[in-house]
Amino acid sequence: MKDFLLVYLIAVAAVCVIAFITYYIDKIKAQKKAWRIKESVLLGLGVIGGALGALLAMNLIRHKTKHWYFWAVNIVALLAHIAVPFIVYLTIYA
Repeated sequence: MKDFLLVYLIAVAAVCVIAFITYYIDKIKAQKKAWRIKESVLLGLGVIGGALGALLAMNLIRHKTKHWYFWAVNIVALLAHIAVPFIVYLTIYA
């Protein structure tokens, strides 16, 4: 269980950093009126583990905050990412 938890936390942290950077890059591109990153990519990063990074970027750099579905997807994904270790623990030790 400890190995799983460590690998899981490292993977989620890495995707969170990537999500934050991607949101930041998209914000810069928006300000410069340049070619943008697809919303599906931004949302997908949140779903695969970067929800915390996406939510931090939304709050700190004020990007995509007016789109309700970004809030909804990232909050639900964050709750799922928190639940996974508990579900794995209960599955193994229950």
